[in-house]
Amino acid sequence: MTSARPAPRALRRLTAAAGAVLFGAGLSAAIAVPASAEAGVGYVRLAHLSPDTPPVDVYVDDLSGKVKGLKFDAVAYGVMSDYLSVPPGTYAVSMRKVAADPKSPPVLTEDVKVTEGSAHTVAGTGRFAELGLSVIDDDISAPPADQAKIRVLQASVKAPSLDIKTTGGQEVGMGLQFATTSAYRDVKPGNWTLDLQPQAGSAAKATCRLAGGTTYSLLVLDGKNGLTTDLKVDAKAGEITPVGGVETGAGGASGTGTIALVGGLGLVALAGVVGVAAVGLRRRAARRTW
Repeated sequence: MTSARPAPRALRRLTAAAGAVLFGAGLSAAIAVPASAEAGVGYVRLAHLSPDTPPVDVYVDDLSGKVKGLKFDAVAYGVMSDYLSVPPGTYAVSMRKVAADPKSPPVLTEDVKVTEGSAHTVAGTGRFAELGLSVIDDDISAPPADQAKIRVLQASVKAPSLDIKTTGGQEVGMGLQFATTSAYRDVKPGNWTLDLQPQAGSAAKATCRLAGGTTYSLLVLDGKNGLTTDLKVDAKAGEITPVGGVETGAGGASGTGTIALVGGLGLVALAGVVGVAAVGLRRRAARRTW
């Protein structure tokens, strides 16, 4: 995770794919070329985006019984898993207190319908007192080689409303409320510094290096010294990155991400192509047990 430190302190570079892009002023009318995807699977990943919520164990159950024993251990705030490929179907994603009995009632649960070629991020969002599971629709189509796409997942309670622009004044996301996700914006090649300006509080800066033909999600998070940022690759030309597989009727194989998997696959969901309007988002309130 890369810090976006308060100005005018030194800037930190975001982790990103090689290349660079100049941010455009909106969504392109051009039709993006879909990234390559495995036949007969969809894609899911998990994120913990609730700043005051402790780590949780996350379980994924295939309601058809084709995939079993899926679990993420002790997922902490700011963590997002890699994409993992799963058979189409309906999955129940649930959160429990770390080390809680797997048979105990979950704190949260949400059903996610995965179709062939879809991708979803299932994220714990909001403050602890209002914790919910959000199913965020993601765009895993790859833009042309001379463009990139970026969106923002606003998970900072220190910045209830946030504007993000390049130093040249081009908008990346404006008026972004806590626990919301922006629409994707098309960009053109170039290197940029991002200005993060909360409605109240200290501004921050972060350097951003993006590649053409690539789709990104930028996480904005609370850090000890202000805002932090983490840039994730959703897809790049020719592939969904990164991806791990799940075997039908078994626990599945772990991916290469930062979340350890126990007894199978860990999960977060994203789906569909995002249009000009805001990204679709579904959220369920917590069933508190701790």
